[in-house]
Amino acid sequence: MTDFFNRKMNELHIQLNDVQKSAVLQTEGPLLLLACPGSGKTTTMIMRIGYLIEEKKVDPKRIKAITFSRASARDMTERFKRFFPQHDPIDFSTIHSLAYSITRTYLNKTRTGFELIEGGGKGKQSPTKSMLLKALYKETLKEDGTEEELASLSTFISFLKNRMIPFKEWEQVPGPFDNAGSIALKYEQQKSKTVGHLLLDFDDMLSIAEQALRIDEQLAERFRSRYDYILTDESQDTSLVQHRIVEHLVAHHGNLCVVADDDQSIYTWRGADPAYLLDFKKVYPDAELLMMEQNYRSSKEIVDTAAKFIKRNRHRYAKEMRTDNREVGPIFIKQYEDPKQLLEYVTYELLDEENLSEVAILFRNNSSSTMYVNELHRRGIPFYMKDADDKFFSHWIVEDILNFMRLSFNDERKDVFSKVAMKMNLFISRKMLTEFLTTPTSGNVFDAFKDSVQLKSSQIDKLNDYKVAYTKIPTMRPAQVIRMIRYELEYEEALKSRAAKFGYRIDQLLGILDTLEGIASQVRTMVDFATRLKELEEAVQQAKFNPPDNALTLSTFHSAKGLEFRRVFMIDLVKGIIPSEEDENDPLLMEEARRLFYVGMTRAKDRLELLSYQKQNGKTKEDSRFVNEVRGILMKPEEQKVEKLTKANLSIPMDPDGIHNRNELSEGMHVNHRVFGKGVVQEIGEEDIRIQFGENEKRLSLETILLRRLLKLVES
Repeated sequence: MTDFFNRKMNELHIQLNDVQKSAVLQTEGPLLLLACPGSGKTTTMIMRIGYLIEEKKVDPKRIKAITFSRASARDMTERFKRFFPQHDPIDFSTIHSLAYSITRTYLNKTRTGFELIEGGGKGKQSPTKSMLLKALYKETLKEDGTEEELASLSTFISFLKNRMIPFKEWEQVPGPFDNAGSIALKYEQQKSKTVGHLLLDFDDMLSIAEQALRIDEQLAERFRSRYDYILTDESQDTSLVQHRIVEHLVAHHGNLCVVADDDQSIYTWRGADPAYLLDFKKVYPDAELLMMEQNYRSSKEIVDTAAKFIKRNRHRYAKEMRTDNREVGPIFIKQYEDPKQLLEYVTYELLDEENLSEVAILFRNNSSSTMYVNELHRRGIPFYMKDADDKFFSHWIVEDILNFMRLSFNDERKDVFSKVAMKMNLFISRKMLTEFLTTPTSGNVFDAFKDSVQLKSSQIDKLNDYKVAYTKIPTMRPAQVIRMIRYELEYEEALKSRAAKFGYRIDQLLGILDTLEGIASQVRTMVDFATRLKELEEAVQQAKFNPPDNALTLSTFHSAKGLEFRRVFMIDLVKGIIPSEEDENDPLLMEEARRLFYVGMTRAKDRLELLSYQKQNGKTKEDSRFVNEVRGILMKPEEQKVEKLTKANLSIPMDPDGIHNRNELSEGMHVNHRVFGKGVVQEIGEEDIRIQFGENEKRLSLETILLRRLLKLVES
């Protein structure tokens, strides 16, 4: 045992701490290894595999390592080869790769043909998943779905399968829009309509593999007998069906090492099941639990702050992340006037950076990246995009703006007019447009439309106004044209109506318009504007697949997991983005949003900057509550305005409508206190409750609060 660690210390200059050594040595039976950020989990896993081979004399072919992504599988394969070049390779693969092997074996055995409809295989004859969903959406809802709606539908179906929800319950599960469950069922029926032949998406491979292992004992034994030891990485992001597959494979020997961090579980929307880890011993009663709490990545300030921050979550293992790293400097928190000023700050900071490859800009939503792409590209700052968001450039709002502009070049084009007429707040129907398109006309489309269909006087007045507005466009700069489209042609009002009808978030739609206006402000003509959009789309693709040397990284918080940088800018940290409005209304989603913020924080080694803004689209913005939580952690004791446990004034009359049951309270809830006014519940303890009232945080007696019904729920 000691010889192995000493030998590796001499050969590889790797020295494991006591917990890491215990993880290497604990080879028999189930083990849950909880690894804090930067705790050296990959090195520990590779050393554990090496120990099995060199000390326990296990054949490398009898070891299976399951990773979260193909990139992780490649990384671990390379690292194992570097650490143990003398040994045969280990089978590192994703769970989907393993499931595909099981599914293929099972379907061949049952003489069932199949074809994958995801993955872009060559020479595909059958429809793709996206094609099927697009057709079924239109068939069910009688209109075309947007890219966002179809993407959310695809994610919803993935969620249903990964959570192993029975078909009969699909229509009852809340979806991204009405009838999503119905479309999902039609999709499944469509894929299996041909007798003896199935169309499979990636999630079907998981479902069928689990089913095969459950019902076909001969097949299950065939795969179980291949491996004596199984390791799974990033298991906090593993779904229920994936966990079940692993359970089947270790059913006989139980030699399973699960490496995870419940504090970094950020994919529940995709079907991940973090509760599984919390209930691990219910599935594996004899499991050992080890916690790797030593962080080797980040400065003392970052580790101490992040460790305190994540403790606000209640559904977690109690861990104490710590580090022996030195202090480097304080966490930087700054609120700027607006997104433009924030962009300017980050850009000028980047111009002073020599090693851009050690710097990252992180954000929650990909929509945050486009203005940064524009500015970085314009200034020649090299960048790499972890998530290539070229969907922005094909977004229907972008296409709408370009069509509005195209009409100004030739106001007789009925085809272009038909694409924007319903976006002008004219309140016309598709039937009217069809009638217009099939009626022979000539000349200006605004006049032609009036002559072709029956309109109200208010609609005629608007068409006249729009015709006049279009005469001004040829002499205007692109940014001015976009403002005219938004306000004079009333596109923004039409967007608000569409958002209300289809459940879109209007702030996100207006953000796209703001981004387009920002890009347009830097060019002179509409042709230049269209060209610039094409250049940026190509730049995004270049940054994804062929990034330059010494490139800055742009990434969502989700995709940044597992990465590390000397300096990290976390941008757009405002209420409504992180946490989102949806997060605010669900305690479990709020905890996941906090975990996501924690993932962002723990990417930084030396310098972490939390950045927000005061206004956007003329509206005041509040800092993210997570920024305020970090701000509170960083405050010196004498600066904190937390009052001691306070007994409420019993002379205040009791409100019969006030909250009187502890179960009615939840963290993040917006409340009104009879004395202190509006506040946000921060933490609910056994005897007390902490509430943030503006800049002040108060700790109050929970018993008195409930007894006197001093709190009422208010809309956030």
